[in-house]
Amino acid sequence: MNKLFIEDIAVKGKRVLVRVDFNVPLDEKGNITNDKRISATMPTIQYLSDHGARVILMSHLGRPEGKRAPEFSLKPVAADLKKRFGAKAFFADDCIGPAVEKAVAGLKDGDILLLENLRFYKEEEKNNPDFAKKLAALGDVYVNDAFGAAHRAHASTEGITRYIRQNACGYLMKKELDYLGMAFENPKRPFVAILGGSKISGKIDVINNLLGKVDALLIGGGMAYTFFKAQGLEIGTSLLEKERVAMAAEILRAAKIKNKKLLLPVDCVAASEFSNEAARKTVPVNAIPADMMGLDIGPETVKLFSRELTNAKTIVWNGPVGVFEMENFAQGTNALAQVLAECTSRGAVTVIGGGDSASAVKKAGVSGKMSHVSTGGGASLEFMEGKVLPGVAALSEK
Repeated sequence: MNKLFIEDIAVKGKRVLVRVDFNVPLDEKGNITNDKRISATMPTIQYLSDHGARVILMSHLGRPEGKRAPEFSLKPVAADLKKRFGAKAFFADDCIGPAVEKAVAGLKDGDILLLENLRFYKEEEKNNPDFAKKLAALGDVYVNDAFGAAHRAHASTEGITRYIRQNACGYLMKKELDYLGMAFENPKRPFVAILGGSKISGKIDVINNLLGKVDALLIGGGMAYTFFKAQGLEIGTSLLEKERVAMAAEILRAAKIKNKKLLLPVDCVAASEFSNEAARKTVPVNAIPADMMGLDIGPETVKLFSRELTNAKTIVWNGPVGVFEMENFAQGTNALAQVLAECTSRGAVTVIGGGDSASAVKKAGVSGKMSHVSTGGGASLEFMEGKVLPGVAALSEK
């Protein structure tokens, strides 16, 4: 990655606008229930503060749709920052305007100011030039550390860079790009990818891009049943995208033509209904009862996938291979998570593609044993599709 990095810039005494992803979950009382996104960007904020920058943090929270809504205020995050940084942390009740300009002017070297939710203005998501210009006027330097929002061309991720000369990535953004870039552009081989989740339709571009890069592609989750249907198998009441059966068949043909190993499950845990308490049994994929649905990969599939993963030097995982939210159908996902942790300990590079995959490895208790767990579900998915991320493309070259 050849993008400008915060360590490449002299920041002392400068107003540094930092786009962060503080879109954290809140309970009904407004308390933060998971502060991972705040903690993930601490190295960038700490570095800038320690090096005498006047740090101005920008973020969105939820979907207020261009209106001020108290339930989407960043005040809970401001309280969290106050606990971390004490008297150096401040909060502005808006993100543009005279009051914000005054708050910025009052900052001392090392101070940290969090602006109110960017999405209280509809202009943010519309990438309005005037709004971007007003944000840019608050800073001398721009840093993007919000990988989770890098796939959106918004005023604070793309538009703003047109009005600031130096646009750099922070530590979190650099880590994301380094790991994902290595995996897709220069992987240590064998390179194996695991794709799960419910539908093929959301992963078509990922599959097509991966087939040109991986040595083996392992497919699980709900999407596998559409592939089974394409092979002429009966799948009972399992999830099926009828309109994607032909496409699944084409993907199988493409893998064969490209001489790529594409592995599907050989057995599954079938249930009488979509419920954790449902009657269930493990069956071969060619013997799913007509009145049952597959909700997890079975033990033989775990063995099959594990053999492929054990020899891999680079592993990318996007999407759980079963309904991991239900304990009785989380065994396959948990088992693969443990295998990846073991692979990491033996020197393999393991990259978890955000979203449900990140939740799955956390639930399995092994997120800290992976090389990298992405903070951006949508952004990491688009990166895996081979798409250019607007928030990354807009950063200055070194």
